Amino acid sequence: MTHENEIAAFARAMINIDSSRDIAVKPLSARGSDRVFYRVLWDDRTAIGIHYDTNRIENGYYADIAVFLKNMRIPVPLLLAHDPQKHLMMLEDFGDIDLFSLGNREWPERCILYQKTLGAVQRLHRLTEKNLSSGVPRLMDGFDPDLYLWEQDYFLDNFVKRYSGLTLDPGFEAKLRSEFAALTERLCAVPRCLVHRDLQSRNIMVRNGEPYFIDFQGMRFGNPFYDLASLLCDPYVSIPDEGREELLSFYYVLSSQEIDWDAYLGSFWDASVERLMQALGAYGFLGKVKGLEDFLGYIPAGLNNLDLAVSHVPSLASLRDVILLSQVALG
Repeated sequence: MTHENEIAAFARAMINIDSSRDIAVKPLSARGSDRVFYRVLWDDRTAIGIHYDTNRIENGYYADIAVFLKNMRIPVPLLLAHDPQKHLMMLEDFGDIDLFSLGNREWPERCILYQKTLGAVQRLHRLTEKNLSSGVPRLMDGFDPDLYLWEQDYFLDNFVKRYSGLTLDPGFEAKLRSEFAALTERLCAVPRCLVHRDLQSRNIMVRNGEPYFIDFQGMRFGNPFYDLASLLCDPYVSIPDEGREELLSFYYVLSSQEIDWDAYLGSFWDASVERLMQALGAYGFLGKVKGLEDFLGYIPAGLNNLDLAVSHVPSLASLRDVILLSQVALG
């Protein structure tokens, strides 16, 4: 049975679509998470069908996290059905409009949606390990020094070496890793909360002027600035510098403001460096190893954004040299 037929049979059984009703299953564009997405259409209704691969362990966490977030009043799709044995899910369909598809709209229009998104994610960030002693679904391991090291290695292996073709001198790489270790220490010093972990424009759907989060299977406890960096230094879309600072101010007002503005900005740019290294590593891996070459088209914007972030973190001089070498290598 093809995945389309399997999704159709699953929808009929789980959503009680009468066998006399016509049903259509249309594949949607590929994503980078080892899942296949379909739009299921019947009568005047639609839903999203997903077939997921459990080789990515977080894919099996999506359904329980969706229910949890809905109960916490975080804007996410309603889980309509789940068969963990067959690795199938049905979700509420929010359509095809996301922050990415709105990227060419005038900034004042988009800014309102970003403010709403920050309001919603700030509600997520209020959920901490202290105030969530029970009822939390299975999550991926939280951000810790090992995960930050993994992301940094991912960047070096898949972007610097595999994509840019650079070979780093051992002494230089040792200095670079020393800078990374200090960055990791600063990132780990920020109190952890629940973070989406991939809060970029393609993972924020817009329906009736309101944002909704998708692709939250990687949610875990971590640094809230990682989510802010994912959203506000997103290589998929352009955000004007003044717009980014306006949104940072907006989130600062919403938050507890336990640190001063300069420390807040420092934590944001630290997290932006880390997030953008992860993103560039992912683009290199997905494009060169998985054959999803569309991701390679976002490398120039990602590298420019990383250059911007590093310009705000003077302690990362060696990383700035890596960026320059990559820019020269890539022409």
